[in-house]
Amino acid sequence: MRIAFYNIFLVLYKLGAQLLSPWNFKARLWITGRKNIFETIKSSGISDHSSVIWMHCASLGEFEQGRPVIEKIKKDFPAFKIMLTFFSPSGYEQKKNYQGADYIFYMPLDSRAHAKKFLAVTKPKLVLWIKYEYWFYYLDELKKQNIPVLLISGVFREGQVFFKWFGSLHRKMLGCFSHLFVQTDEAKNLLSAIGFSDNVTVSGDTRFDRVIGIAEKFEPMGVIEKFCGSNKVLVAGSTWEEDEEELGHYAHKNKTIKFIIAPHEIDEERLKDIEKLFRSTIRYSVLEKGMADGSANMESQEQGIVNVLIIDNIGMLSRLYHYATIAYVGGGFGDDGVHNVLEAAVYGKPVVMGPVIEKYTEAIELVDCGGGYVIDSALEAEQTFNRLFESEGEYQNACRASKNYVYSRNGATEKILNFIQEKRLLTSW
Repeated sequence: MRIAFYNIFLVLYKLGAQLLSPWNFKARLWITGRKNIFETIKSSGISDHSSVIWMHCASLGEFEQGRPVIEKIKKDFPAFKIMLTFFSPSGYEQKKNYQGADYIFYMPLDSRAHAKKFLAVTKPKLVLWIKYEYWFYYLDELKKQNIPVLLISGVFREGQVFFKWFGSLHRKMLGCFSHLFVQTDEAKNLLSAIGFSDNVTVSGDTRFDRVIGIAEKFEPMGVIEKFCGSNKVLVAGSTWEEDEEELGHYAHKNKTIKFIIAPHEIDEERLKDIEKLFRSTIRYSVLEKGMADGSANMESQEQGIVNVLIIDNIGMLSRLYHYATIAYVGGGFGDDGVHNVLEAAVYGKPVVMGPVIEKYTEAIELVDCGGGYVIDSALEAEQTFNRLFESEGEYQNACRASKNYVYSRNGATEKILNFIQEKRLLTSW
């Protein structure tokens, strides 16, 4: 019965994407990206190799979690080819040219036939499944073929389907994993209660390793340095409309503070909405061009000094936080919750966020240790920003707490690589 509902879900998911595709850009990419997918995979030449490691990510965030592991494997086992798959267009489209993988594909929609066909062509020796997104037929076929599958940076909470009376199919999926690397002791205890204990390790979150690696390889950004000058700077990353509404009034009142807004989505309509809200703005692309040809103008005839820089590209955010006096991480006013607070905390910055953080252990822990601040309104945002800008003691304490928190949790990648080497998962065949 459970598998019947699962099959209905798969049919409805594909049908929904097809119906939305004429009007929804992401749905259209989801459909077109999978057109003739098996012909694309076959023509890539991957079947010519007998030493393939497959890493699957739902989207971009999961890729960043898996990236430290796959890059370490690439370094330690150079003979292997790396295959990367994405379910979401937002992951695939941004990383389809990633140089750390030899093959990058959309993952074909789950089915028994697709799973068998995919594995027959790609023949992976080891599979890394990042954080979540469980596809039954792929996992079941991997188990039948005795191909080791590791869950990386797994997240489990009490309310999830695995721990419900109707979660038998999802518990069967967990049984397909050779080993489960989870982020917290709570997750380990929950899994133990449903019969998974011998193959579970609390490794922590590989994102800590990733953001530390980025921070320690930081390279200066001339355009950003020119914009910031000697001013105090508030960097707001991965923002949505709800976040920007909390920040707009504060930016307009505080012209001596420089604001860098890096929205989660950068389509033209969104950028124009941000310009209307913040008013005294300049886009990064315009400023970069102006600095190159000498036409950059940081004053507006109507609004005076331009103090808001809008980032209209993807890929800069993790470095932008370096320039922050205070960081604001978006998403916390939406249903899905706050985005990646670690990208800012690694630089030793106080991190301000909206109230929806309950699904994100790192956000909760950052607040608990004194490096993070939760706000519920524009008024509370203003009070928090003013206090941090004006109180040197509190500010420095928050900076130290943020950086210490991130660096104290380094090492998840090493634990996973040690396991792979100890179990000879890449040398025993």
